[in-house]
Amino acid sequence: MTNEKLSTSEQSLAKTLFKAYSTGKALDMAEYADVVTNDASAYRVQDYLTELKGEKIGGYKVSLTSKETQDLFDADAPLYGAQIDSHVVQGPHTFDNAKLMEPLAEVELVFKAKEELSRTDSLEELLNKTLVAPAIEAPDSRFSDWFPALPKHLVMADAAVGGYIVYGTEKEASSVFSSVEQVANVHCQLFQNDVLLKDGVATEVLGNPLNSLHWLTEKLATQGRVIETGQRVSSGTFLLPEKLTAGKWQAVFDNGLGEVNLSVVE
Repeated sequence: MTNEKLSTSEQSLAKTLFKAYSTGKALDMAEYADVVTNDASAYRVQDYLTELKGEKIGGYKVSLTSKETQDLFDADAPLYGAQIDSHVVQGPHTFDNAKLMEPLAEVELVFKAKEELSRTDSLEELLNKTLVAPAIEAPDSRFSDWFPALPKHLVMADAAVGGYIVYGTEKEASSVFSSVEQVANVHCQLFQNDVLLKDGVATEVLGNPLNSLHWLTEKLATQGRVIETGQRVSSGTFLLPEKLTAGKWQAVFDNGLGEVNLSVVE
């Protein structure tokens, strides 16, 4: 990634996003809606923003993996965001609310690559090449009042509104699931302060979270990239997100996956 590939306006947007990321001062989306108007431009901005953060890529998040979420953002396909290493953390984890902007809570499966993953891998090969863990993803944006009004290309530019990925105990995916089809049968419950907020199902994630992981390998391949050994992928939410407010949060998964916990303190 070199700055020369970006237009002046794309460079400016990436630097503006980085300043908002660094200071916690939110931007007005209306001022930037016309800067990026196609996927290629949005991903160029995201690449430069990732570069400015000065950390290695710890993994990726895949967004808009259900028709419901695609409809919210006027999209017909998923999108991804590169996530820096320090924002992919093992639970239980505690957040200081003052260091977040306008975060949400989603429940997902996270896959960790035991070896390089590529577009030629079948779903069964992806199952055998990964660890799996329950997760709560906390999408967050550099734009104020962003959900669900943020234009799709600004979502993409802003690292797919990347915040944090909090994952639980990792297990061999092939030992948790006896088949590819079983991955689609995962159910989850999301609690705040021990109160059940929502139930979610894995079929919301492109029919099967492994489809999401495979989609990402194909998308990255078009950009000359692969999912590298050790990187994690948050594969898509089982349910429409909740606002991540102060308190204790817990996501409980079946199929022997266990739970993941985080807290937000004022």
